[in-house]
Amino acid sequence: MSPPVAPQGGQLAISATFTAEPLEDILVFWMAELGLGYGIQFAPYNQVFQQLLDPGSLLATNRGGINAVLVRLEDWTRSGDPPAVQLDETARRFIQSVETLAARSGVPLIVCLCPSARSLPAVESLLFENLHRSSGVHLLTAQEIAELYPVEEIHDPHADELGHVPYTPEYFAALGTALARKIHAITAPPYKVIVLDCDETLWQGVCGEDGPDGIVVDPPRRALQEFMLRQREAGMLLALSSKNNEEDVLETFRRNPHMPLRLEHFVSWRINWEPKPAGLRSLADELGLGLNSFILVDDLPKECAEVEAQCPEVLTVTLPENPEEIPEFLRHIWAFDHARVTEEDRRRAAMYAEQAERRKLALQAASLAEFLASLGLQVRIAPPSPEQLPRVAQLTQRTNQMNVTMRRRTESEIRALVESGEAEVLAVEVSDRFGCYGLTGVAIFRARGEALEVDTFLLSCRVLGRGVEHQLLARLGQIAQERGLEWVDVPFHPAARNRPALQFLDSVGAALRQQQDGGIAFRFRAVEVAALEYRPEEKAPAAREPEPSAESGTRFVRPDYVKIARELRQPSGILQRARAAARKATERAGGSAEPRTALEAELARMWEQLLGVRPGVRDSFFDLGGHSLMAVELLSRVRQRYGVDLSLEVLYSGPFTIEELARAVELAQIASAGEEEYAALLAELEQLTDEEARALLERETGRSSRN
Repeated sequence: MSPPVAPQGGQLAISATFTAEPLEDILVFWMAELGLGYGIQFAPYNQVFQQLLDPGSLLATNRGGINAVLVRLEDWTRSGDPPAVQLDETARRFIQSVETLAARSGVPLIVCLCPSARSLPAVESLLFENLHRSSGVHLLTAQEIAELYPVEEIHDPHADELGHVPYTPEYFAALGTALARKIHAITAPPYKVIVLDCDETLWQGVCGEDGPDGIVVDPPRRALQEFMLRQREAGMLLALSSKNNEEDVLETFRRNPHMPLRLEHFVSWRINWEPKPAGLRSLADELGLGLNSFILVDDLPKECAEVEAQCPEVLTVTLPENPEEIPEFLRHIWAFDHARVTEEDRRRAAMYAEQAERRKLALQAASLAEFLASLGLQVRIAPPSPEQLPRVAQLTQRTNQMNVTMRRRTESEIRALVESGEAEVLAVEVSDRFGCYGLTGVAIFRARGEALEVDTFLLSCRVLGRGVEHQLLARLGQIAQERGLEWVDVPFHPAARNRPALQFLDSVGAALRQQQDGGIAFRFRAVEVAALEYRPEEKAPAAREPEPSAESGTRFVRPDYVKIARELRQPSGILQRARAAARKATERAGGSAEPRTALEAELARMWEQLLGVRPGVRDSFFDLGGHSLMAVELLSRVRQRYGVDLSLEVLYSGPFTIEELARAVELAQIASAGEEEYAALLAELEQLTDEEARALLERETGRSSRN
């Protein structure tokens, strides 16, 4: 089993200031590896500003997918060296254009600042400072790519000069992989809890045998602990699971204060001799989270295999046998990536500590009314600020129990709804004597006819059962009254875990309740819900409030994160895998055919001389190991042999195969032919039989249909 996610599909639309088509095979490979259904489509060459600003552009009309804009800053200077002021103005216009598309579009936008051969630090800094704060924009920098996927040779000046293809094949592999990784971070459901083993995982040695002073925090384990501390700061909860005597482990932490991780960094632990699957289930029950939001990190393959067999929802990560590989291995477990970290994420561990204090108070209270009165609950309901939109989107993707429609929305979608005036948004912030729960509720609504129509009504499980849901519905009733509307319409769409939402709506008492579109339509009188108040039952409250992980109607196909971290972290290896996958796809589509004409046969001999392998006429030049310098040499030989000048665009305008190269040569020859050559060609065609002419026409039509 795997964490669920909203449906994926649509297209990955890419616009770049350079020829970006060499990314296609890499991205197609990763979309298959990640189980994502995005098709790849490139905007016209070097039309970034048009794509950002034109409402009819590929990027602006992309629905249900991802947009990516790739910028190499020196491309803004290709016509010469503009003054610094002019370059600064171009950068500022780009920032405004990006924000325009982000506000208008309903899909995530990735902006990648690609490496330039010449340094432009002032412009880079300007773009970074503005774009990394932009709502709906996910920034990917050349520095990030270099840190994760270093490449020795980045730039290809020959290909850049001839066809504005600025990078080597290996760097295109690094760029495509980093882009795919960013897409995964945006679209994959987040994990919430990291459960760590102790002996030979957090430290070298066995604390029960070597003693608390005998264990060693060597550099790889220190790096692991520092990595996990950063994960905690990004919102992940840390827990321990170890087959050990509890006091031995606790004493090890107390006697080694120099370790990056301390006991207060863990929300809970299961340190005993019970099987680890039982401990994980117990932790999930205590935290009120689904097992599909857990990651287990352990050094023992046997322990991981047991968890995989009995708790397949948990992502199990077995550390490498060689400890020196641990830091790099962890950096390439994509499940640890975070597309965006909200303020609530940073406070999550503190919130769980505050929640523990509330549970203690709940157990001491004689009734729910007494408990709520002692909390001193404060609720603020107002439109969200732009800085809160990422958290609003996060709640639509994660909240399940009190969620009436289960609509999942991206930050870009919500921003577009608000700025277009199509809908309004309310955010709910809650605090009490123990601290702030943060932004915990959302309502999205619009006025339609005589009713206030609710699109989204949700509340985090952290504040359920405290009357906050009643206050939110009452506020919607008050807004309806203020606008002279008689009704508040709330649709309910059933899902696996949102029965509490149905129970709440039923408890309020609707004027009309009817089946509609597989769900239930509730119609409330605005005047009645505007006066709604919560009257708690006179009984002691539950001590625990479950908060299951995100869920929707479809299942997320979990990638093989461990395989990626072990086998697919070097650009050269990724490039080989992507080329092999492209070759297989070509073969399945009927590739590797034998030459059918003398021209194709001669071109095949040229390819074989350059590549050292015998090609089929539908094999990709680059999949067979070719690169830009070889391609330049090939086009030079074609020019010498056939007297035609072919632009380097032929390499990237479509599949670069012998079949397509032969077609380009034939078209160039026809275009350059004189009257005598046209006459000779017509005479040759007239001598063909009907059957021969039909076969020729079918062959050429087949080529056209493939293009």
